[in-house]
Amino acid sequence: MIQAKAQGLRIVFAGTPDFAAQQLRSLLASEHELVAVYTQPDRPAGRGKKLTASPVKQLAVEHGIPVRQPPTLKAAQAQAELAELNADIMVVVAYGLLLPQAVLNIPRLGCINIHASLLPRWRGAAPIQRAIEAGDTVSGITIMQMDAGLDTGDMLVKAECPIRADDTAATLHDRLSELAGPATITALQQLQSGQAQPKSQDDSKSTYAAKISKAEAALDWRRPAQELERQVRAFNPFPIAFMRIPDQEAPIRVWAAEVVDADASATPATIIAVAPTGLDIACGEGMLRLTTLQLPGKKALPIADLLRGHPDLFAPGQTLALPQ
Repeated sequence: MIQAKAQGLRIVFAGTPDFAAQQLRSLLASEHELVAVYTQPDRPAGRGKKLTASPVKQLAVEHGIPVRQPPTLKAAQAQAELAELNADIMVVVAYGLLLPQAVLNIPRLGCINIHASLLPRWRGAAPIQRAIEAGDTVSGITIMQMDAGLDTGDMLVKAECPIRADDTAATLHDRLSELAGPATITALQQLQSGQAQPKSQDDSKSTYAAKISKAEAALDWRRPAQELERQVRAFNPFPIAFMRIPDQEAPIRVWAAEVVDADASATPATIIAVAPTGLDIACGEGMLRLTTLQLPGKKALPIADLLRGHPDLFAPGQTLALPQ
């Protein structure tokens, strides 16, 4: 039996991946009472495709919180079960299911969402990756009151975070995760005390962060080197940027790269130089140096280590494949 925490809100938490689990951990350390956790159904994972619980479910089970995994929240039965929890508020982060208006209306204080961008910029599924890919210099967390739109609700709390020149999606994810917990607690305190000051979003300034596909991780050497370097960082650790050698179908993953301050007059996709410091590739504008690669079925290695095992894999003048 879960004991209620004094003076706290009754919270239903809905989330699925690691980012959400970090926010659940913050709520567990707060004065509030977690009455239930909603998360995606267990999915096959790993080489053995074994059914695996989400990070949120694993954490909830560890703390004895009831877990619910409905395939949809549109069903009347699922909505009735949620209503029976008599929650004050529902906290949603990277849940993976749409919440119909009927669900948004159930908790006394409605539903709030923890979003990893400074709304209205980067509404949608992949705000962290898209911010890096676009060359943004700042990101952040927005706690918003949910409505039926896609990340369109009124904003309650914002917390900014600079995007560093060497940030990957992984490093920015971790810093945003640290910001999100305190921001969420602040929003809950404001709502509980009646001091929240919701601010509407300027729809004219919105941008859309589409879900990342594996296909778009292919490096197109006709693009500027600066854009490709951002792509490499944005798609690390998933789905990982990749390139191909002509006549070889298996991709070579690119884990790290840097822009070379030099003009490359060669045709894009041409290897300019091969050295322990990196593999220099001509791009549509400038030159990109690949510093960490992963061959098919192997682990990621710095170029110096990879060349020791495969000295003839790359050669100056060689041309890499272009995406179709």
